Formats: sequence, structure tokens, C-alpha cells
Amino acid sequence: MMTDTELLQKALGLTPPWQVTSSDFDPQQKRLEIKIDFPRGSTFTCPECGRDDVKAYDTEEKTWRHLNFFQHETYLIARVPRVQCEKCGIRLIGVPWARSGSGFTLLFEAMIMTLAKAMPVKTIAAFVNEHDTRLWRVLHHYVDEARNNADYTEVRQAGVDETSSKRGHNYVSLFVDFKGPKVLFATEGKDASTVERFKEDLTDHNGNPENIEEVCCDMSPAFISGVEEQFCNARLTFDKFHIMKIINEAVDEVRRQEQEDRPELARTRYLWLKNPENLKLSQIGTLERLTVKKLNLKTSRAYHIRLNFQELFNKAPLMAEDYLKKWYFWATHSRLDPIKQAAYTIKRHWDGVLRWFESNINNGILEGINSLIQAAKAKARGYRTTRNLITIIYLIGGKLDFRLPT
Repeated sequence: MMTDTELLQKALGLTPPWQVTSSDFDPQQKRLEIKIDFPRGSTFTCPECGRDDVKAYDTEEKTWRHLNFFQHETYLIARVPRVQCEKCGIRLIGVPWARSGSGFTLLFEAMIMTLAKAMPVKTIAAFVNEHDTRLWRVLHHYVDEARNNADYTEVRQAGVDETSSKRGHNYVSLFVDFKGPKVLFATEGKDASTVERFKEDLTDHNGNPENIEEVCCDMSPAFISGVEEQFCNARLTFDKFHIMKIINEAVDEVRRQEQEDRPELARTRYLWLKNPENLKLSQIGTLERLTVKKLNLKTSRAYHIRLNFQELFNKAPLMAEDYLKKWYFWATHSRLDPIKQAAYTIKRHWDGVLRWFESNINNGILEGINSLIQAAKAKARGYRTTRNLITIIYLIGGKLDFRLPT
């Protein structure tokens, strides 16, 4: 029959020369301490040169937090030797159950990384009774290590968008590989320099900027100039969701201007911005009453211009440009200034709008990742630093290989 120390030795997976020498359970403190040691005369491997027959010079006692034993906190306590290597001098060796410099065992850290994908770090910290700063160090370490090992050799298409990091004008730019789909790079800001930093990061991970064939983004001048400067072979596709946002904002501006003289437009904003198939029956009835010709509402005209623009994306590629030209003529002769301004914006970005019919890429995937990020941010009630937010972005959307122990 196994003794307690033999059982713990087996449960911890310890191999010679490491062995469990004793355990101490304090029911008042709800704390289990497991003592680990090695026999006198044991030899170890030099952590620098790999020589495997060096003996202990002296020892330092260290403690690591381990997975709970039922509801009780568990700690491993061991004498860790320093070895005297003829080639490297005196070096502190590593232990197989924890990484160097960490106060947690590998299995405890693996649990933290798993929980962090679904729970706010502060909630995890309260759950395991640790300060959240210590847990953030664990997340930063594994995310940084996994990103160092990431390989972007095959990246050919990328999408770029920004997400808010804090209230106000604080943003993080995300660069996504559509093939993954996964977040390749996240960085503070939303100016042209973010694209330059992405190019540097891509190169650092074996990617070739000249291999980037397609980039999808919104009509931000900063992103456009950044892509044109940094990715000479890339064709720009303007994201159709952002294009529709420009048209929708124009329709809403027409409604707001007209509402001052037409009170029947009050509280009808979403009638004009939703697609007909997404309206409730009561909303359909209201919309039908407001779009009759005799009312001669400017908002109704803007709405029909919007619906016709949306039809562009259902056209065959060979018909798309002719259809867009006709729509542009209608919009610029509509006598609705917000609609005319939206049409002029489309004209300035003509090639990128039509590029969609060849590339068939859009930032819908990126918007989905953005939604996950915002949901995580809301649950956590924000993050103290931008670095913390970027770490969570990689954790949620990076599809990184963390190589965690099981």
C-alpha cells in the first residue's frame, strides 16, 4: 500500500532525484504544504551548457503555488540547488514543475491561462486568492512566448480595423489574417504608423511584406496611406460594412435635418437604418405609411437611395461598375446634401469599393473578433493598461500555441 508521500510523488509526476519528503496540512489556514527534496550526492544538469553530472554547490528554499487540493490552497516547497559547473561557474538550476522566476507551478499557470479566455482576470484573482498583478505577469509571459514562436510565412491577405481601448479617443489597431482567421498583430493607436509597425512585426515572424496581395480596411486616410507605403503589392478593398456605415450616416443626417419640420419622423431612426427583412410587423406598417409618395419625405428618398446602393453587392462583377455609375448619378442629383457627400466619398474611393468583386474579402471576421473583445472588456469593466488589453486580444483572437502542460 502506498504511503502519503509516495502517493503525492506519483500525483506530482516527480522523477529522480526529486522526491516528496513530507506534507503538512493546516485545517485552520486551509493550506497544504508539500516538501520536496533530493538525496545527498545527487547530480544535476547545468542550465547553461547542458552538462548533466554537476553536483549541488548550495541550495535556496523556494515556494510555488500549486493547484488546490479540493478547496485547500496547496504549495510546493523545495530546496533548489545551485550547481558549480567547471565551464559556466555557479548557476541556479531549473525545476521540472515550474518555470524560472515564477511563483506558480506550470499546472497552476495552465489553469490561469485556460480560465482567462472566459473570465476577467480580477474574477480569477478573487477565485484563487491571488493579486491580479501576479496573474497578469503569467498571461504576459505565455502570450509573449507564443507570439515569438508564431510563423507568418503564409500570410497573403490582411484586414485592419480599430477598437476602443478606453473611454475617449484611445484606440488599438488590429491586423487580422483572414485565412486563420486570427489576430496577427495589435498595437496602440490608429494612425499610419500602426501599419508600419505591423510590417515590422510581420517580418519578425518570417512574413514577407511583398507577399501581401490584399488588404481590407475602412476609408481611414491613415490606414490607406500606411498600406500604400508599406505594402507595395497589396490591392486595397474597402470594407463593405464601413461603406454601408457611410451611407447609413447620410440617411440618418437627412432624417435629423427633416425632423425639425416633420414631427412624424420622431423616434423612427432605426426604421431607415435596418434592412426591411429585419423589421418587426409594427415597424413595417409605420415604414409603409411614411414612404407613400404624397408625403414627399426627403428621408424616404434617402432611404430608397440607400437600399439601391446595397443592391450593388448582389450584382455580378461585370455589371457592378455600370450599376455604381448609375447610382452615383442618382445620388449626386438627389438634392440631399448628406447623400451627395456620401456619394462623393464613394467616388474618391472608387477602385477600392469595386475591388470587393474580385477579392471578396471584408472585415466581417474582424468585426466578430472585435465583438468578442468588447464583450470581454465589458465583463472586466475595462483594463488598467493598454498592454493588458492587447494581451487579452491575443488570448481571445490570436489562436496562439501556448504549449501548456496538461
